[in-house]
Amino acid sequence: MANQLSNLDQVFAALADPTRRAIVMRLCAGEASVGELASPFDMALPSFMKHIHVLETSGLVQSEKSGRVRTCRLSADALVGAEDWFQQQRAVWEARLDRFEAYVMKLKKERAGAKRPSRTTKRKGS
Repeated sequence: MANQLSNLDQVFAALADPTRRAIVMRLCAGEASVGELASPFDMALPSFMKHIHVLETSGLVQSEKSGRVRTCRLSADALVGAEDWFQQQRAVWEARLDRFEAYVMKLKKERAGAKRPSRTTKRKGS
């Protein structure tokens, strides 16, 4: 479990940066060379390679070098842990919201009951 949380921490840390999110989004369309991935960004190649390294360390991206070209591809399996975590959080929050809704409905019923005049009280003019 601790190792799973460590991997999840690495995935979220990698995705915390907008440049790395853009790289992941580009790789959703298919593999690309580092040069292709770097072209939209105004940064030196060594700086860009640090982003690739973070993505590789987190398991989100795999790369291989053929000659002078390094090609990257998305490893969507790394996102499964994040997806599972989000689903668990959704279940927790939906249960909390369901309990809150039930509590609000109970309060509304109690207030509605307190506002109704009792049948044993006499009405004016009777």
